[in-house]
Amino acid sequence: MVRGGLRALLESLDAYDVVGEAIDGEQAVRAVAEHEPDVVLMDIRMPGLDGLEATARIRDANPGTAVLVLTMLD
Repeated sequence: MVRGGLRALLESLDAYDVVGEAIDGEQAVRAVAEHEPDVVLMDIRMPGLDGLEATARIRDANPGTAVLVLTMLD
C-alpha cells in the first residue's frame, strides 16, 4: 500500500519519472541495472534480500545512483 502511494505521488509530479518498482531486494537490484535511475527509494525490511544488502549491491554496481532509505522499521 505504501509503495503504491509513493508511486502515485511521484507520478503526479512533473519533475519525476517512475521507471520501476520492486517487491524484494533482488528485484530492486535487477531493476536498477535495467533502468539506471538517478534515485532509488529503498525500504530496509523486504522479503528475501533485505534493503541494506540490496543498497550495498546497487551502490557497488551503480555508484552514480543515489539511494534514499524510507522505512517503518523501529
